[in-house]
Amino acid sequence: MAPSTAGLLADLMLLLHVAIVAFAVFGQLLFMTGGLLDWAWVRKFWVRLSHLALIGFVVLQSWLGQTCPLTIWEQSLRLQAGQNAYAESFIEHWLSRLIFFHAPAWVFAAAYSAFGVLVLLSWWWWPPRRAR
Repeated sequence: MAPSTAGLLADLMLLLHVAIVAFAVFGQLLFMTGGLLDWAWVRKFWVRLSHLALIGFVVLQSWLGQTCPLTIWEQSLRLQAGQNAYAESFIEHWLSRLIFFHAPAWVFAAAYSAFGVLVLLSWWWWPPRRAR
């Protein structure tokens, strides 16, 4: 693969990763806001199930000490493009760049787990409904 193609694919992988993180974080905020304001769409079963599955995957990965596949693919593409790749996880790398926060992996696992509990609680507070 040409280095320029690998670099473009790495950038697209980063963009996909950012979109998924935005869905996880802002989706939860919207589910909670919509639950309080009784927005019907926040109870759509398939939306909530995809969100729950995503968070479950992230929590499981963090407890197993695994790096996200999107991070691995992006780093591999960056190396193929002759670019620098970061060694830590996607969230650790970008959080440390945004707010200069360095912490051991267990701190991130605990944060992901707490967020996962919040997602589960929102299923109880504002349960999704299946379409009929």
